[in-house]
Amino acid sequence: MCTSIAHCSGGYFGRTLDLPTPFGQQVIVTPRRFCFPFHLRPSLESHFAMIGMAAGVREYPLYAEAMNEKGLYMAGLNFPDNAFYPGEPFAPGAVAPYELIPLVLGSCETLAQARQLLETLPLAAIPFAPGYPLAPLHWQVADSTGAFVMEHTRDGIHIYDDPAGVLTNNPPFPFQMTNLAGYQNLTSQPVENRLIPGLPLEVYGQGMGAMGLPGDVSPMSRFVRAAFLKNNALWGEEELENVTQFFHILDGVSMVKGSVITPEGEPDLTLYACCCSARTQSYYYKTYTNNQICAVCMASCHLDGSELSIYPLQTTQQILWQTEPPKKI
Repeated sequence: MCTSIAHCSGGYFGRTLDLPTPFGQQVIVTPRRFCFPFHLRPSLESHFAMIGMAAGVREYPLYAEAMNEKGLYMAGLNFPDNAFYPGEPFAPGAVAPYELIPLVLGSCETLAQARQLLETLPLAAIPFAPGYPLAPLHWQVADSTGAFVMEHTRDGIHIYDDPAGVLTNNPPFPFQMTNLAGYQNLTSQPVENRLIPGLPLEVYGQGMGAMGLPGDVSPMSRFVRAAFLKNNALWGEEELENVTQFFHILDGVSMVKGSVITPEGEPDLTLYACCCSARTQSYYYKTYTNNQICAVCMASCHLDGSELSIYPLQTTQQILWQTEPPKKI
């Protein structure tokens, strides 16, 4: 389970990634001349540079999410039982699910270009390699002009405008928006007595305008909570202020280890949370075991080359001691 958020007007995009176990994730910068091979279409030998979290398998970056140098962001989120990829015979030029982020971010400069590409792009049920699972995904795509969601189900490709700037998991996106409509009464403002306006009911605390905001971590509840937090958040002018705010929003939909147990008996948790800044081409992240925000600036990397730049995650908790630390922790 995961949550992806797009603060489009500010140029900040990111997500939580929730899984019971790590998948070898690292921050990877792919330069413009790294060759992306495809199964059913010509290789992409020259493209826009991109940065994101990926598993580096066989020197190939399997991106969970990434942003390219033009500020276009794309994230794949779990969509089990609904995602569908056609099998053989494959359509000419079809792409495997893991090829989608490299193709879109490598080829497209804007959200409009990405939408035009995806509207007619066939997918193919091709795993990364024999023995690898075929991940059931849907995708959020965003830039400074807006966001949309792409879902491929048994009845074909669907692209939906995403005015809330949020994506979680099941059910399909239209159901998420229908459910969101049921929470239009929520507000960040002080509570107003609409029950019986003439009755002197005492207000006993702040935040009561958001009473009814779901607190569980199911996909539909996270969608509502993320939409409420993101669209009521106060944003500033400075990068670090906004990055900090972005992570506070992601904290509101993160999973505490032990609070969710999978059907296989494993604890689900937020392995990492990230924020991509289109303004500075920077990728910020923190992990479950390290609350310190770490960052990699794509603009500081050699982007005209062909070799991946790989940055292992900083997973050890960082604490700034303002006194001498204790002898034993």
